[in-house]
Amino acid sequence: MNKLIAALSLSLLALNSAGQSSRHDLQFNHLASRWDEAIPLGNGLLGALIWQKEDHLRFSLDRADLWDMRPMKGLHRKEFSYQWVIEQVHKKDYKPVQDYLDAPYDREAAPSKIPGGALEFDTRNWGAVQSVHLSLSNAVCEVTWVGGARLKTFVDAAKPVGWFRFENINDHFVPQLLAPQYQGAVKNSGDPVGGDDLSRLGYKQGSIVQNGNSITYRQEGWGGFTYEINVRWKKINKTTVEGVWSISSQYPGKPVNEPAAKITAKAAASDFNRELVAHNSWWQRFWKQSAIHVPDTLLEKQWYLEQYKFGAAARKNAPPISLQAVWTADNGRIAPWKGDYHHDLNTQLSYWPSYSANHLDEAMGYINHLEANKANYQRYTKMYFGAGGIAVPGVTTLDGTEMGGWIQYSLSPTVSSWLAQHYYLQWRYSMDRKFLKEKAYPWIKGAAAFLESITVKDANGHRKLPISSSPEINDNSLEAWFPQNSNYDLALMKFTFSKAAELAAELGLNNESTHWKKILAAFDGFALTSRNELMFAPGMAYNQSHRHFSHMMAIHPLGLIKWEDGPQAQAIISNTIHLADSIGPDYWCGYSYAWMGNLKARAKNGDGAAKDLQTFARAFCSVNSFHLNGDQTKSGLSKFQYRPFTLEGNFAFAAGLQEMLLQSYAGFIEIMPAIPAAWNNVSFEKLRTEGAFLVSAKKEGNQVDEVKIVAEKGGKTRLKLPFKTFFAASNKGFVIKNTGDGFLSLSAAPGAVLVLKNGYE
Repeated sequence: MNKLIAALSLSLLALNSAGQSSRHDLQFNHLASRWDEAIPLGNGLLGALIWQKEDHLRFSLDRADLWDMRPMKGLHRKEFSYQWVIEQVHKKDYKPVQDYLDAPYDREAAPSKIPGGALEFDTRNWGAVQSVHLSLSNAVCEVTWVGGARLKTFVDAAKPVGWFRFENINDHFVPQLLAPQYQGAVKNSGDPVGGDDLSRLGYKQGSIVQNGNSITYRQEGWGGFTYEINVRWKKINKTTVEGVWSISSQYPGKPVNEPAAKITAKAAASDFNRELVAHNSWWQRFWKQSAIHVPDTLLEKQWYLEQYKFGAAARKNAPPISLQAVWTADNGRIAPWKGDYHHDLNTQLSYWPSYSANHLDEAMGYINHLEANKANYQRYTKMYFGAGGIAVPGVTTLDGTEMGGWIQYSLSPTVSSWLAQHYYLQWRYSMDRKFLKEKAYPWIKGAAAFLESITVKDANGHRKLPISSSPEINDNSLEAWFPQNSNYDLALMKFTFSKAAELAAELGLNNESTHWKKILAAFDGFALTSRNELMFAPGMAYNQSHRHFSHMMAIHPLGLIKWEDGPQAQAIISNTIHLADSIGPDYWCGYSYAWMGNLKARAKNGDGAAKDLQTFARAFCSVNSFHLNGDQTKSGLSKFQYRPFTLEGNFAFAAGLQEMLLQSYAGFIEIMPAIPAAWNNVSFEKLRTEGAFLVSAKKEGNQVDEVKIVAEKGGKTRLKLPFKTFFAASNKGFVIKNTGDGFLSLSAAPGAVLVLKNGYE
């Protein structure tokens, strides 16, 4: 009986109520020997990577707002002008554009995200590492050594501190606080992918001062910016030590932040186990937001790892997810692509999974960042485009300032339109009318007003940009510019005016809605080949393997061409995806496979979506689940075989699996629209749909058995029936109408709950 009770207890510990299981954890028999394979911990503001550097245990410490914010040298000259670029393109004199607006990004080390520092612990007398375990359920890393020493560490989910506890260690415990290599010979320069040496930043090395059981590192960066790291520790008994660390930042002219040393002093008045209780509670609430269960163990584990990283990297009151979020490179070099905010794809993909995974609160960090930087975007819009409304640079610093780079995306006029989709999705998935009125519509209206002011009429009376591009197609060459709208720009402009009209009507602003509809009607159709394949732009078919599926934006993520629209749309979707597959993945990155998984899910191709997501998880991720961009198996899945770490591929993967399980973008809820035929037993809990409905479903024995819908805000929706006959096992607040065409029309009061069961006829 005792053995049975013990087994049941272990079972309950292994699987929490939301489905996150210990089988999804990271478990190793040694510590990583490089930073991009380390155990990641974080809370959106602070982050740590746990690994081993030579013979020392190392915590790489980071804070999201540690930035060198100097203006990009050489960028803001008189030629920093959209009109000047148009003139240079028309003159076919493009080298000055490359030299003035692109070259500074490669040439200059900053502006850039910068690392914090590191803690190291001398473990040479502890023997070999025996076990390394990251528990996803509560974001705690545990390491044991053969000599009996044991570490438990976490970054507090809600407070700006990290904790560690060492047990079974000797009396001579003194951590080392190490500064980044801001001084030294420059060996790497002009390499934005591999990263320039930190010493290029020109900082005077900061001071490290120990005062008893407390060590403080203070570093001054560019322009009077400073940051501070403090660690303090205390003996609990003869063989146990607990410690706490924090990082604080301070920008000139900004409100004064509490120094790290004061933060840790307050925290140290508590203890590890007491703080762990509140930390655990946060993660329990996070995991209860949604869950999935699929028979493919690789995909299921990767999804939970992505959810974990999202929970560790996103908070509504912290900076949004940048290229590496709170895990900046710890290799003496600036992070890949400066660790910045790339809005040509990277930030957008990072938030794709937040909506249907029911993490709207964390997604607000993205919106709050855009709102906070609105005035800076408007300054840029006026300065570069000479226009009003809202444009956003495609590559920015922490405060939204432009950094240059290939200007087809770094200075693209449709960046604010892609960002507008996230405002739209936040509204549709939350149905928060205050958000609609105060944030979503004002942003989309600003993007629409800007596009209206800079577009012109072509010879056929159709609206177009003076010059258009499809990001990264033909790189940053003269040939990258098209005289007619690329399908990328066209999709984003159509989306903007369509949603501006929709939201204006929702708010009762009928004159504004009519105006936006009129502008929308002036755009031409998408450029198609004779085989119904989306082209890059009129005159240029998809003719090259490329990592960025910019020409397919209308399919996903924007949903302007929907499978549900019928045979013509289905032909375009199928043929366009088939062409990309046929040309092949030579120059795809990991995020390309993740994005393709989303595209195939929209095409209702479950086997194809699963295969691409499997390839991503198997070949393009580090052992700790970080997306490393290149094919790490070197098996022909991509000619990119490098390993710069960026996060967007990770989160696009999660979104792809969610698209396979649930879709609502077409105006109705569809259960398991794109799962492989062999997936007989599948279920999910509390995935969110447009209209603010929470949906759970279970498929057993190759038939959907049950669907549960909770109407968070009430309202109307439609459900595509996943079974031939059904009965309402429970109905509290729903009005059901069977329309006889395979759909149910549902009307619900706020908080209504409906459970439908398969009738099995």
